Amino acid sequence: MKMFLPCWLSLLALMPLSFGTKAGVKVKLTEKGLEYGRQLGMASIQQKLKTITIPDISGTEKVPPAGKVQYSLTNMKIMDVGLPQSEVDLVPGTGFRLAIGNAFLSMNGNWRVKYLRIMKDHGSFDLNVKGLTITTSIAVKSDETGRPAVSTVSCAATVGSASIKFHGGASWLYNLFKSFVDKGLRKALEKQLCPLVADAVSDMNPKLKTLNVLAKVDEFAEIEYSMVSSPTVSASSLDLGLKGEFYNIGKHQEPPFSPSNFSLPPQVNEMLYIGVSTFTANSAAFVYNKAGVLSLYITDDMIPQSSPIHLDTRTFGAFVPQIAKRFPGLKMKLLVKTVKNPVISFEPNNATVQATATVTAYAIQPNATLTPLFVLNLDISVSARVFVSGMQIAGAITLNKLGLTLGTSYVGDFQVRSLDNIFQMVLKLVVIPKLNARLAKGYPLPTLGKMKLVNTQLQVLKDYMLIGTDVQFMG
Repeated sequence: MKMFLPCWLSLLALMPLSFGTKAGVKVKLTEKGLEYGRQLGMASIQQKLKTITIPDISGTEKVPPAGKVQYSLTNMKIMDVGLPQSEVDLVPGTGFRLAIGNAFLSMNGNWRVKYLRIMKDHGSFDLNVKGLTITTSIAVKSDETGRPAVSTVSCAATVGSASIKFHGGASWLYNLFKSFVDKGLRKALEKQLCPLVADAVSDMNPKLKTLNVLAKVDEFAEIEYSMVSSPTVSASSLDLGLKGEFYNIGKHQEPPFSPSNFSLPPQVNEMLYIGVSTFTANSAAFVYNKAGVLSLYITDDMIPQSSPIHLDTRTFGAFVPQIAKRFPGLKMKLLVKTVKNPVISFEPNNATVQATATVTAYAIQPNATLTPLFVLNLDISVSARVFVSGMQIAGAITLNKLGLTLGTSYVGDFQVRSLDNIFQMVLKLVVIPKLNARLAKGYPLPTLGKMKLVNTQLQVLKDYMLIGTDVQFMG
C-alpha cells in the first residue's frame, strides 16, 4: 500500500541530524505542496479503509410478538468507501493535522434468526453508513538509523448514522436490527477507523527507510543531505535546513570554509522551494580539486584538426622563436593544474567561477620523454549557467577573462602576452568542453522515490540559487 502524504513528511528528516552546523541547502514545503500530498494520500487511505472487517455478531432479544429471538449477522464486507471531504493543515511548531469529514461506506452481509423454538428465517442486507469523521495528528521523527519515521500522535473518529435494508424476512426484523445498527455496529466501526489510519501512516516507514543517507554523484564525489536542525513549521510552510555538502567518496574531510546564513524568500506559489548556497557549490570545487579532477593533460590530438593553432613547437615558435630553434618539429603537451580551490560566487542573475591555475608546457622528444619549456600562471574567470535537468542540478560555463603571467621559463625570456590567443583557444576548445561535459551530468537534489519536478524555475540570487517547482509522484 502506498501512502503519498507522508512522502512530503519524509522531507522533514531526510538524514541523521547534525545539530550545530549551518545549512548549505534549505527546503520549503508550502501549503500548495501539502495539498498535493493530501490528494494523493486520500486514495491510499480510501483503499486502507476498504479493508475494515466486522466480526460476526449474534445475540438474543425479546421482540413482541415473537418473544425471544436469536439472531446473527455474518459475512459482513465493505463494498465501497467515499472520502468526499478532507484537509491537511500545518500545525505551527508541531507537524500536521489530517481531517476527513462526511465520509461514507457501504457494506453487505447475511442475517439469520430463530424464534418460537422452531421458526427460522434468513436473508441478506445492505448497510450504508454516513457522516464518518476522522481527525488525526501526525508526527515525524528520526529513527535509530537517522532516517525519518512517521507516527500517529492522536486520532478521533465518529460515525454519524447508519441505515440498513433487509432482503427477505418479516418486517418486524427491521426494528430488531435497527437498534443494534444505531449502537453496536457504529461502535464497532469507530474502533477500527483510527487504527486503520494509523496503519496507513505506519506503512510508509519501510518506504522511508529506503532513503539514502548519501547521494552518489559520480566516481569521485557524493553529497550529504543530513538535517542540521529541527524543522520549522509555520502556518504557511515547513522549512528545514540540510547539510548540502560534497565529500570525496569514502573520505569525509571538511573544507576550510563553512556555510553562511541565508534565508529563503517568502514565496509560496510553488509546491516546493530548494535553496542551494555557494557553500554547496564551493564544497564541490574543494572535493574535485582534492581528487585531482581539475588537472588535465592536453595533447595535440585533442585539438580539432581544423584549428589554426596546434600543440607543436612550430605554432609556439611563431610567438617564442627560441622554442622553434631549440626543439624544431616536435609535438607539445600541456599540463593545466589548479593551484588552489576555485571560488564560486552567486550574485543576482550571475554565477561566476574564479580559478587560479598553472600551465606547464613540454616538448615531446622522439623517445617520448618530456622536456619542460615554461610554466605560466593563469587567472581564469568564467560565467556559469545553472539549470535543473530531471532531478539533477547541472551547469555549463563560458570563458570571461584570462590573465597570464610567467612563472618559470626554460627557454629564456619572452613576452607572455603573445601567447594569450593560443591559451584562450586551448581553454575554449579543450578545457571548457571537458568541464561542461562533467557539469552536464549534474548532481542529485534531495528526492524521494519516483519524484518528478514539474514547471521548475531556477533563479540565481545573492549567495544562493533558488529552485521553485511543483512535484509529481510517479507510480
